[in-house]
Amino acid sequence: MTSLLDEVDRSASEGWKSYLPAFLAQTGPVVPVLRFSGPIGVVTPLRPGITLSTSAASIDKAFSMRGASAVAIQINSPGGSAVQSGLIYRRIRALAAEKGLKVYVFAEDVAASGGYLLALAGDEIYADASSIVGSIGVITASFGLHELISRFGIERRVYTAGKDKDTLDPFLPEKASDVERIKAIQRDVHASFIDLVKERRGSRLKSGEDLFTGAFWSGQKALELGLIDGLADVRSKMRTLFGDEVRLKLVAPSTSWFRRKRSVFAEGGGFDFGFAPGGLAADLISAVEARALWSRFGF
Repeated sequence: MTSLLDEVDRSASEGWKSYLPAFLAQTGPVVPVLRFSGPIGVVTPLRPGITLSTSAASIDKAFSMRGASAVAIQINSPGGSAVQSGLIYRRIRALAAEKGLKVYVFAEDVAASGGYLLALAGDEIYADASSIVGSIGVITASFGLHELISRFGIERRVYTAGKDKDTLDPFLPEKASDVERIKAIQRDVHASFIDLVKERRGSRLKSGEDLFTGAFWSGQKALELGLIDGLADVRSKMRTLFGDEVRLKLVAPSTSWFRRKRSVFAEGGGFDFGFAPGGLAADLISAVEARALWSRFGF
């Protein structure tokens, strides 16, 4: 008798579903999906990069989604700002702990440098066999243009309050003290990065390899080194974990022009004590920086 009643209830339920829109009739587990694509912290009005300001709303929405079984994150980034990488990482981990949700990260073409730091927010990390993973290091790049402007008879006048305010000015000859100062900062940032990798990956890391030299590897090699947990894409892995009826819900960042402009001003140098180029010049510099980040990994 019980099995007959169950069958009647099931038939009635299916009957009601036939009158509902397709998205309401679905009943499988829900997994919100966040996507971080592009350089981190390279921000101008025309090229909004990945920052906490541009990502916070979508991160909060993903972890607040009703009935979520876990949160999946897709990453395709060559890195960028260490600060913004860390801020986003900490927001994700704080919400994962608060909501009690497991985080799965999936590397696409590249999860390197700051992109790999973001990947560490995952309880488990997956990639394609041909993904580029790693680059656990710190890099600072600039130009030396003082001879160029001299050749054209250009005189640059700089006035500072503070003897080190013009550190690494590309229009001045390089000073050994400037180089040592920036290298000391890099060592501090690198040490923090290494500590985070060791904390998050723990015993999964394989010893005997120079993991922290800034080198990067294919997804297959990264798996052997313990930098990732497996080779898989988000759809296949989520179906393996939660069944074929799992529903992946992409949570995209806001495309509001006003919100992008506001975040660019807040994070693009609007409140610092330097005088950075703006407008078209800023976008040109941003484009060069972004291109340089991608080109390091063959993209």
